[in-house]
Amino acid sequence: MAMTPFEKAITRFLRYLQVERNSSELTIKSYREDLTILGDWFVESQGQVPVLSSVTPRDLRSYVAALHDAGYAPTSISRRLASLRSFFKFAQREGLVESNPAKPLRNPRRQRKLPHFLTSDEIGRLLAAPAKNTSAGARDSAILETLYSAGLRVSELVGTNLNDLDLEDGLVRVRGKGKKERLAPLGSYAVSAIERWLVKREPTKQQRGREGAVFLNKFGNRLTTRSVGRMLEKYLKETHLDLRTSPHTLRHSFATHLLNGGADIRSVQELLGHKSLVTTQIYTHVSTAGLKQAYEKAHPRAKSNAS
Repeated sequence: MAMTPFEKAITRFLRYLQVERNSSELTIKSYREDLTILGDWFVESQGQVPVLSSVTPRDLRSYVAALHDAGYAPTSISRRLASLRSFFKFAQREGLVESNPAKPLRNPRRQRKLPHFLTSDEIGRLLAAPAKNTSAGARDSAILETLYSAGLRVSELVGTNLNDLDLEDGLVRVRGKGKKERLAPLGSYAVSAIERWLVKREPTKQQRGREGAVFLNKFGNRLTTRSVGRMLEKYLKETHLDLRTSPHTLRHSFATHLLNGGADIRSVQELLGHKSLVTTQIYTHVSTAGLKQAYEKAHPRAKSNAS
């Protein structure tokens, strides 16, 4: 059976990828599949594959809508759109179409995964795990309490110096992304844990003075983010908590618990050091379940009593 003009254009495009672009077999296979599926969709929806030059952005939007309806993930749809843009760009260059109908199409917004967080009870178990009567335990307790109390990134925690602490007022100066500084509050538990650690902290000559790092390893050097991660993993195993938990999980838990407790989202944004409120809003999705429970409990017509 003779190839249609559409199939001939695909063949020319794949040849171009192979010869001129030196694309891998896997890449060529992906393009072939994506373009074949487009052709099949045209046949199913319009009865035939149209002439290439007659394909419009509206046609391709309908195709993308069909992909959405079929349950394709945003990442898969974005990849197929990339294939269409490349194909029609090639077709335009070859004089097969006047303009690229895929160019105006935007990729679907990627679904943001909800952050993993620990419940209040789980946080309590984790924070109680370090043996506070030892030097290492006192340090680990101070680290965990500070991460959760102030919602710090682990890089912010290990970068904290002694002169960043104001334990009397319960504050810590934080250097966040883009060297942006903020003041983060420290709760009474975190302040007490830090004070216990500072009593046991043994600075080396390099670490003496107010410029020294707050959290040191056994050699007296500034603790690394990797070391904090290993330390946390140790306590997760001891407490049988979810091993997916990372130092950043404590930051997620901090934000989620604040919102569940009624904190204003813009206040949480400031506490986290987020530049954009959009970044903070993901935590509102996490706290929706709690809000729904409160609604169902309090609203007189939230649930039907009809039998």
